Amino acid sequence: MAVYTEVSFSEADALLQALGLGTLKSMQGCAGGIENTNYFVSTRRNGQVHDYVLTLFERLSFEQLPFYLKLMKHLAQHGISVPEPHANAQGELVLHVKGKPAAVVDRLHGASELAPGPVHCAQVGAMLARMHLAGRDFEPSQPNLRGLPWWNATVPEVLPYLTISQKTLITQELAYQNELATLPDYVTLPRGPIHADLFCNNAMFDQVAGQPVLSGVFDFYFAGVDSWLFDLAVCLNDWCIDPASATPHATRTQHFLSAYNAVRPLQAAEQELLPALLRAAALRFWLSRLWDFYLPRQASILEAHDPSHFERVLRHRVAETHP
Repeated sequence: MAVYTEVSFSEADALLQALGLGTLKSMQGCAGGIENTNYFVSTRRNGQVHDYVLTLFERLSFEQLPFYLKLMKHLAQHGISVPEPHANAQGELVLHVKGKPAAVVDRLHGASELAPGPVHCAQVGAMLARMHLAGRDFEPSQPNLRGLPWWNATVPEVLPYLTISQKTLITQELAYQNELATLPDYVTLPRGPIHADLFCNNAMFDQVAGQPVLSGVFDFYFAGVDSWLFDLAVCLNDWCIDPASATPHATRTQHFLSAYNAVRPLQAAEQELLPALLRAAALRFWLSRLWDFYLPRQASILEAHDPSHFERVLRHRVAETHP
């Protein structure tokens, strides 16, 4: 998260009171991501303190946002722990702040686990499968905006900044993914709304009797309709990767996949194509980090991610399919 658009205390207070969420007591700009302006805000209502996240969307349009917010509402109504968006008096989930689309959602309790173990991975794997099944009857549709068409459009923009070795890797992988997308088994993969960015920092855990318990997942603003297998691959490339070496962690991978399969067993074609989708997920995040690193936007709080991590993940995933 970052702050690109400054919102004053009085402006935030007026918005929250208009939503019936209480009187603003504190607000803090959030660092840690790169897409939107985010503030943690706390209000007092009926003698109690309530915590929310105020987000101003810097790239997404008023037309695109209803998909994400309605998806969050849908998942919450189907028992998935996600931040609940709050509507205004007109019933609109997409708000207007400083001329930009915005939303106010509940803030989840707990903390992210950036060094997950098998227990964390199993819980997220099970929730991911439940989330996929819960989205089957979600009617609005929007493509994954960071899918293959975006890769094809963005690779030429970052190529001038890459070494010869990096250029070779990224162009060969893009060609591989374009060919993969034409295969019948790929085209018929089970599909539906996916999170598409469920990294460790987008999940929260509470401690219950000394044990970690998943309290919810958030940041659905890359969500779109795509293969469930791609969503699974995105998770495996973060939750089940050793951060120092960028290599897959076998035990965490086993726990994640076992928990997912216990809720929604993978089809034979999904099992066959998982290595290729792990490459696709690595390419997607290497490319987006290259784009943000070399072609950044200004923000008063900004932490750019290192692109080299997902370059190494991609090289390992390619090596797995071509030992």
